[in-house]
Amino acid sequence: MSFDDLTEEFKKRTAEVLAMGGPEKLARRKAEGFLNARERIDYLVDPGSFIESGRFARSNRPEVKHKTPADAKVAGFARISGREVALVSNDFTVLGASSAVINMKKIKHVKQVATRRGLPLILLGESSGARMPDRMGAAGRAIIAQDPAEYQRLRETPWVSTLMGQCYGSSTWYAAMSDFVVMRKGSIMAIASPNVTSIAINRPIDPEDLGGWKLLTGVSGLADLAVDTDGQVLDAVRTFLSYLPSHNMEPPPDAPVPPGSDEACKTMFDIVPESRNKVYDSRKVIAAIADKGSTFELKERFGRSVATVLARLDGKTVGFIANNPLYKGGALDADACNKTTSFMVLCDSFNIPLVFLVDVPGFLIGVEGELRGMPGKVINWMNALTLVTVPKITVIMRKSYGQAYINMAGGRNADEVAVWPMADLGFMDVAVSINVLYGVKQQDDPEKFAQLKAEVERDTSAWGLAELYEAQNVIDPRDTRDFLVRTLQAHRMRMKKGVGEHLLRNWPTSY
Repeated sequence: MSFDDLTEEFKKRTAEVLAMGGPEKLARRKAEGFLNARERIDYLVDPGSFIESGRFARSNRPEVKHKTPADAKVAGFARISGREVALVSNDFTVLGASSAVINMKKIKHVKQVATRRGLPLILLGESSGARMPDRMGAAGRAIIAQDPAEYQRLRETPWVSTLMGQCYGSSTWYAAMSDFVVMRKGSIMAIASPNVTSIAINRPIDPEDLGGWKLLTGVSGLADLAVDTDGQVLDAVRTFLSYLPSHNMEPPPDAPVPPGSDEACKTMFDIVPESRNKVYDSRKVIAAIADKGSTFELKERFGRSVATVLARLDGKTVGFIANNPLYKGGALDADACNKTTSFMVLCDSFNIPLVFLVDVPGFLIGVEGELRGMPGKVINWMNALTLVTVPKITVIMRKSYGQAYINMAGGRNADEVAVWPMADLGFMDVAVSINVLYGVKQQDDPEKFAQLKAEVERDTSAWGLAELYEAQNVIDPRDTRDFLVRTLQAHRMRMKKGVGEHLLRNWPTSY
């Protein structure tokens, strides 16, 4: 062939690939308000930075080769805010982005490059599951499970998954392995589709009940965030990655400190009520302490009695774990345990110091918790906490009762412990403890109750903890930001160039 012929052949094949599943399918998506696989990449990455890997790959099955441009998965490398990333965007217009021999080779290659070169991996999910007949019969068995490490996660680099449509098969598996999962409302993630599931369980099932956003963000906790549009999903990906390093052998990136960041903490007495019996939203405390406008909450709708928030202090990424009295009085249930452990794993794996803001009445006791294995979840939390090697700073704001005192990084479980003057270090609520220990209720014998209350509270104050040097400092609540900024400056010095030991790198990604 002449050079002109080769050029024409190249243009023809390129046009076929870029046409994806055809104009009708693309037009239908546009009318529904959804971006296609290539538009999602264009929206997410820095302009002109995407280099595709496997553009001309097609199915190895002759009967479908002609209708599988890029074999349904657009893969390659790009930059986000100037940093290199690896990504795969599923093209639902091509055989439902089903997983098959060739496109799984593309995913494997991109994953391997991301790990070797230290690049975050982004998986833009939307898939119908395994492609039939590729996975049928003995021949189908022969092409799967050829890579024992396919579903291994050692957290060398951050992984992000998005759910933007029907997500079954590989989109589900990779979401369950990722550090951050964000979905568009209306999307579904499950092991199998509603039709397959309905047949299997012999009854109809609503897709939202199977794997909709309310279930994933509020019940199972497998998704961190749900938003309304594809654009908002991709914006969240960029935001999340801005807090993280490109790989686990470097510290997170610094950011400028917005003007006025020191002002909000001075209003702390307007945020936290003087009475320990009144509730408040601890996320407002975090926002007042952190750099202005820098908070990014994970799993807001799940395990709500604790807040897990990425933020910045003095321009540097920090992970906040804060009991939230607004929900269940701040008592820790099974979901809160899972959520906190998962967040500690994320932060320790990517060199993000942890700040514990404590106002906890203990663990939520009862039959439901025992049925969900609460003792195991409490100890899993403690096991993970002992393996954390990034700096851990604890501020006890109000209550810190019982075993939860230990789990919320009390005592030697933190590098530094500070207490607010109003902190209460009892084993449980005073009224409850007097009833349990002495069988006396305030309404029955006020005088005796007051006498016992003074006795029980004798050694539970902030000053008592400081006198024993179990707290290294008692601080004015309005100085909390200044204390944390300065303390973290000292404790970051112990990390080798801001890098921890990553003892939690192979902790399970889901629970």
